[in-house]
Amino acid sequence: MTLYIKNMVCDRCIMVVKQQLENLGFLVPTISLGNALVQPEPDADQLSAISSALKVLGFELIDNEKDRVVQRMKDLIIEKVHHSDLADARLSFSDYLSDRLHKDYTYLSRMFSESEDTTIEKFIIQQKIEKVKELLEYGELNMNEIAWKMGYSSSAHLSTQFKTITGLTPSQYKLLDQVSRKSLDKI
Repeated sequence: MTLYIKNMVCDRCIMVVKQQLENLGFLVPTISLGNALVQPEPDADQLSAISSALKVLGFELIDNEKDRVVQRMKDLIIEKVHHSDLADARLSFSDYLSDRLHKDYTYLSRMFSESEDTTIEKFIIQQKIEKVKELLEYGELNMNEIAWKMGYSSSAHLSTQFKTITGLTPSQYKLLDQVSRKSLDKI
């Protein structure tokens, strides 16, 4: 049985969820962002135990199709923004999501907005800005390189969007003593 899990946003989340499921006596042949295949199929009491164990760790079981699709969209966006180079393909997220989920983008967009009280585009921008914050903190790339890596047309476009979201320019952000990055599951 495949379990759909909210707030699994990184490799460490995958590791923790897998460990928790195995501690509960399940085999986990495959696991990825947002879902885990468990064997044997859990009964209602076991599902309740899984739900409780995951909730303590900040995760949630997703039990309806609409929420599964929205979580899958979020997982796909997080995976692309945080774990790949967006410069490679000048990616169209609308085509990417439609292709991966086999659904019309207009339908996906409406579903996402109704569920999350934000648009897919705003969610993507928030994810990209969090990744930019991470890259700024590393200090290994200049703004032009970061803009290219994150799929922006220019560093000016990135800087404008960064300031709109954070209230700071990238230069001001780099000067902060205390960073203000958000956990990916809180975006």
